[in-house]
Amino acid sequence: MRTLFFGTSAFAVPSLHVLAEKTDLAGVVTQPDRPAGRGHKLQPTPVKTAALELGLRVYEPESLKAFAKEIAETRFLLFALASYGRILPQAILDLPALGALNVHPSLLPKYRGATPIQSALLAGEAETGVSIMLMDKGMDTGDIVLQERIRIDADEDYGILHDRLAFFGADLLGDAIDLAVRGPLPRRPQRGEPSVTRPIRKEDLEIDWSWPPRRIVNAVRAFSPTPGARAVLDGEQVKILRAHVDGERVSIDELIAPNRGRMSGESYERSRKDREA
Repeated sequence: MRTLFFGTSAFAVPSLHVLAEKTDLAGVVTQPDRPAGRGHKLQPTPVKTAALELGLRVYEPESLKAFAKEIAETRFLLFALASYGRILPQAILDLPALGALNVHPSLLPKYRGATPIQSALLAGEAETGVSIMLMDKGMDTGDIVLQERIRIDADEDYGILHDRLAFFGADLLGDAIDLAVRGPLPRRPQRGEPSVTRPIRKEDLEIDWSWPPRRIVNAVRAFSPTPGARAVLDGEQVKILRAHVDGERVSIDELIAPNRGRMSGESYERSRKDREA
């Protein structure tokens, strides 16, 4: 089964490994190297790093329409995509004989778009899941091939849930590939009320202490460990990494304070009292 993989972020790496193990993976398409860090040095995407370690050919097209023409003469049976960050044009979707599978970390049609994991945590969802869908020209609107649910633990933050869904999604992609080997892929239209997420903005990170305690804790979970929810404490802005509801108030478990780094809520309270003494 000759395939091509599209992916960029760390979420996609487990799916890349599954596709490399189960198919004749002809190459990996990822976004070009971007400046990162204080030195603004060009950094490869996590998917590019993983692909090179596997000895796979890497494509970094700026123009997907031009890339579609570049690979038009190659016969592919299946494409797979996870966290690529760009919508594939129809010219690419038309190339593989069995279509293009997308690994999406939500129970579609709920939480389509860029930030399904953060959105589920912000909403205080008790469960989420992964959908393997056949891509069409819309944004996460294609038919469902497989869909599985998982519970969200009460203390899970974005980082933990992200990693768990990445491996869960890779396993489900493997199941879809097994189905493709045996015959036509099962498919059904998405059912339910759709919702669409958007990229996180800086103002989304700001906590308002007038919010209900559960909403504050959900915001902390949604943005931890990075980029971190922001809040003003004792006149200074901090990043809150862990918190829980204690009765009718919010108890801070861990935060990053200016010029003091990562510390527990208790340590921060002691330092505050020392400054006031």
